[in-house]
Amino acid sequence: MEIQKNFMPDAVVQENQNSECTENAEPKRVISGFTATMIVVASMVGTGVFTTTGFLLETTPSAPAVLWGWLIGGIVAFFGALSYAELVAMYPKNGGEYQLLSRIFHPAIGFVAGFVSLIVGFSAPIASAAMAFGTYAGQCFPGLNQFWAALIVILLLSSVHAIKVTWGTALQNVFTVLKILLVSSFIIGGLALGDVSRIAHETASDTGAMMLSPSFAIGLIFVTYAYTGWNGSAYLAGEIKNPKKSLPKALALGTALVTLIYLGLNTVFLAAAPIDELSGKIEVGAVAATALFGNGIGQIFSAVIALLLVSSLSAMIMAGPRIYRSMGDDYKPFRFLKIRKGDSGPFCAIFMQAAIAIIMLFTARFDQLITYIGFTLSACSALTVLGVFIMRKRAPKAERPYKCWGYPVTPALFILLSLWMIVFTFVQTPEVAVAGTLTIIAGLIIYFIVRPKKLNN
Repeated sequence: MEIQKNFMPDAVVQENQNSECTENAEPKRVISGFTATMIVVASMVGTGVFTTTGFLLETTPSAPAVLWGWLIGGIVAFFGALSYAELVAMYPKNGGEYQLLSRIFHPAIGFVAGFVSLIVGFSAPIASAAMAFGTYAGQCFPGLNQFWAALIVILLLSSVHAIKVTWGTALQNVFTVLKILLVSSFIIGGLALGDVSRIAHETASDTGAMMLSPSFAIGLIFVTYAYTGWNGSAYLAGEIKNPKKSLPKALALGTALVTLIYLGLNTVFLAAAPIDELSGKIEVGAVAATALFGNGIGQIFSAVIALLLVSSLSAMIMAGPRIYRSMGDDYKPFRFLKIRKGDSGPFCAIFMQAAIAIIMLFTARFDQLITYIGFTLSACSALTVLGVFIMRKRAPKAERPYKCWGYPVTPALFILLSLWMIVFTFVQTPEVAVAGTLTIIAGLIIYFIVRPKKLNN
């Protein structure tokens, strides 16, 4: 049974086949399973883990509850990765949710997911990562204008990826190695010097009560943002070797590894300083490093964390345009997103993404961006995971190189926990929920303007 016929409406398939652009040729599968796993790790370990705990402690002043939040977030991400693994192994194409939702539900739903990826999945995280970069860079250079630092890093990295693909790849590799070295050394040194007993004794509220509170649900939105990227290799599924086997392993192993890293890092943060010194601080990593190693070393760690954020920014700037290219394949008004020359990146897509991220620098606070990102991406991810149930019923005999472990419990729990966070976002921060909903509505409106005419028949 041909999966594409099960998923994609014939009109859109025909539209793709009739395209005159040579760039529609299938990409070569050159990415190994190990590299796919590293893509997941590199996509996840970025802004969130070095900034989120301060916001969590502000709403949930309990160190054990915060660690439980990070564990729950990791479990939710892991269940999501298992579900995505079944779908992308069935249909290993570039594009992530854009491709999957177009085939499982309708091209309109897939288009909205692609639009959400542009605004929320990549542009908003780029803006928040750049804000965090400016904050950490400001810790090292007190006279530095944090806004201009954020603006310059977006433009510089976008230019590197647009000018030549190999330059962007080399830059990404260097900063990813630095990221791994920093995280490992920070955890080892922090556990040796920190006071782990502080976690059990310094808490302002009962842990169980805090975990049942609406503020804990909102806190999980921040955690969800930090785990964003657990589906990173799904966007590159069309370029991964032996995807039916390597993709499920990459998604599951990468997510499990990052969960352990996050638990280790946050144990160090909470062991390094009292709750009141960490609460509400965006630069929680710098505060912990200063408490553990002294002011001089703390400044050095701030500089290195800023460099790590460059790695995250680079990964997002490189990955996002793959989705927009897929949209350019299917919708003529967006063919310009595919424009490239020689070994350059798709520079129109890259700089459109950069422009949206820069606008967000002017218009949003860091905490608002995180909640906006977590809320909207939770909705898209939950809908994609729901696709596992739909495809099991619609095409029970279709080839499934990998079947979701724990089905139907694991995907059902992912959907329920996602819905829990979405509902509490509406209740606690309605303005952010409305912004996310309006983003989805805007995507639908644009779809009905640009959709292929054959879908009207």
